[in-house]
This record gives sequence, C-alpha cells and structure tokens, in this order.
Amino acid sequence: MSSIAIITARGGSKRIPKKNIKEFCGKPIMEYSIQAALESGVFDEVMVSTDSEEIAELARKAGASVPFMRSADTSNDYATMKDVLEEVLSCYAQAGKLFDEMCCIYPTAPFVTARKLRKAHEILNETGAESVLPVVRFSFPPQRGLIMRDGLLHYQYPEYQSSRSQDLEPIYHDCGQFYFYRVNRDLTFNSDSYAPIIVSEMEVQDIDNETDWEIAELKYKLMVNRKGE
Repeated sequence: MSSIAIITARGGSKRIPKKNIKEFCGKPIMEYSIQAALESGVFDEVMVSTDSEEIAELARKAGASVPFMRSADTSNDYATMKDVLEEVLSCYAQAGKLFDEMCCIYPTAPFVTARKLRKAHEILNETGAESVLPVVRFSFPPQRGLIMRDGLLHYQYPEYQSSRSQDLEPIYHDCGQFYFYRVNRDLTFNSDSYAPIIVSEMEVQDIDNETDWEIAELKYKLMVNRKGE
C-alpha cells in the first residue's frame, strides 16, 4: 500500500499574517505537521501543496517535498480542500505515481503527532473504513444550547431543557487536524463517512486569531510536559 501525506499551506492570511509559517513555541508552526508525518513512518511521500515560494522553501528545509506549485485555480478564496487534494493526486498521477491512501494534514495543527497518524493508519486498514477523522467531544451538550430571539434566550431544543448532561448522547466535532482517506483508482476519495479517533480537548484548538494562538501554545506546552512526566 502506497501512502501520501499532503500538507495544504496556501500563502497569505488575513487574520494572522503568515499564519502557516508563524513561529509557534520556537519553530514555524507548519514544521510540526511535517515532522509528525515524517516521524510516523506511514508515508511514502510527505509533500506540501502551496502557492508561496517562501512556504515551499521552508517546507523543503523541514524535509518535505514540493514537486510543483499550486495552480491559480486552487489558490483563490473559492477553491475547496477537495479541489486542492484532487489537483495534487492528478499531478502525481501524470508523473506516474499513484497512491492507495492519502492523509490531508493542516499546516497549523501542532497537536498532530506521529502516534495519532499511525493510529489513524491502523484504523483505516484494520477496520476497512474508507476514511478516518480525529474528533473531540463537545464540552457542553449541544442539545441544551440556547439561541437568541427578539433579545431573549430560548432553548434550541426545549425537549432537553431538564435533561441531565450525563443522560444525553455525546456529540463530537472535527478537530481540524487531519483527514485520512483511501484513494480509488479514479483518484476519488470518500469524504462523507469517517471512522473516529477521539482526541482530548486539551489537544484541540482552533487557531483563527491571536488569542487562539496564545491558548494553543499554552495547551501545547501542557501536552509536551505531560508526556515528559
């Protein structure tokens, strides 16, 4: 089985300038994704898809491959992740390289580890799943969420108003770290049905602004310290 890790790192960021290569706990944040993929031992190819020469240079120095630059069609604000991944697979196919498995790894995901990637690979192969996704449980039950109507708060689901949290079915959401897929011979992949890897809330953090960045660094340091105990 041949596997490729694709780290998607478009240049430019409006909310956090140069977000994909901004220093995070001592090194560019994208290096964590590259390092995890390389150390996992799962992949035949670890590549970065980017439209930025600066990002490409950093990626190569970190040990990743950048065999081609992202096209204009997949570098605009309207391109989807699926568009980007299909372009990468197509470019490799044109060069005579086909892959059975593909892992899309976010460039701003320092909580991705080699262990998690190996675990996802095991689940993909041992369970027969078409795709694997790391998820985290909502810390508060969404069933008891509130909405605003005419300036007043209302239960979104009144039938759960008096339910105890422990009696409600757990609901999970995407960690925003990586996706593992089987790749079909026509270069398509299943992005609708996933087997889960459940991740601790302490190893998950959306990074959309500077405050998120600071929280992520605190969580990352705590994660590293705990593993060092």
